[in-house]
Amino acid sequence: MSRFVATLPEPQRAALAATYDLAMGARRKQLLLGFIIFVLALAAALRGAEVDPANFWAHLGNFSGYFNRLMTLDTGARVWTDPTDWFWGFFRWLRLLGETVLIAYVGTITGALIAFCACFVASNNLVRSAWLRVTVRRMLEFLRTVPDIVFAMLFVVAFGLGPMPGVLALALHSAGTLGKLFTEVVEGVDMKPIEGIQASGGNWLACVRFGAVPQVLSNFASYTLLRLEMNVRGAAVIGFVGAGGIGEDLLVAIRKFYYQDVSAMLVMIVVCVMLLDMGSERLRHRLLALESHP
Repeated sequence: MSRFVATLPEPQRAALAATYDLAMGARRKQLLLGFIIFVLALAAALRGAEVDPANFWAHLGNFSGYFNRLMTLDTGARVWTDPTDWFWGFFRWLRLLGETVLIAYVGTITGALIAFCACFVASNNLVRSAWLRVTVRRMLEFLRTVPDIVFAMLFVVAFGLGPMPGVLALALHSAGTLGKLFTEVVEGVDMKPIEGIQASGGNWLACVRFGAVPQVLSNFASYTLLRLEMNVRGAAVIGFVGAGGIGEDLLVAIRKFYYQDVSAMLVMIVVCVMLLDMGSERLRHRLLALESHP
């Protein structure tokens, strides 16, 4: 079976080629102009923020030297040559790390519950009252705008040292962040089931319970698991201000230049976060698979 390929006349082909070259040339000029604007904006931002690349390069060796010190025992040997000396406080640090995980867990669940209650009220497709939506949205914005470590400092002053300030700080910040994400999910639901419930005489709570919640529950769980991973890291940091967990011991070790203790606790935190990441990733994938194949 023979095939024929149509060939344009040479003048027409040359005209099309010239038009294509002009279009590609204009596109390349636009890309070049955009790149130049980006570089200039970056340079202006670096200057405005007083970030000196030359100073960074000149002191880069200090970071590598500090990292090298973290990998060295007080005896001068490498940390992996004597794990017993390296992890001399393993059981104490493990208990504190477990406390950090529990702080993150309780704070995440509490924040997710607050966000769950607020997101339906803040959604445009479920609530007609503009002032109510705006009020709830501004409250969520405030909660996620204030850093969790600031909340932790305030609660440490109010409730004293311990896990409670950490739980409250993570709960409020998580509520603001998850509330935003949950609201966007709710606003993307299929309105047909909700309209059907309204047509059959169902009230607002019935519309939320039977029309919206079944559509968004898996996404809510996925975002909550992702937030839990972040809160484990956050719980370690807010421990710097006395809000419980391993953060306080880590800060003391940093201030007293106990390099091998710092590296040991960092290794434990990294391993813990990695395990949580892998476990929550599997759970998220399963939840998303259940949602796509009801």
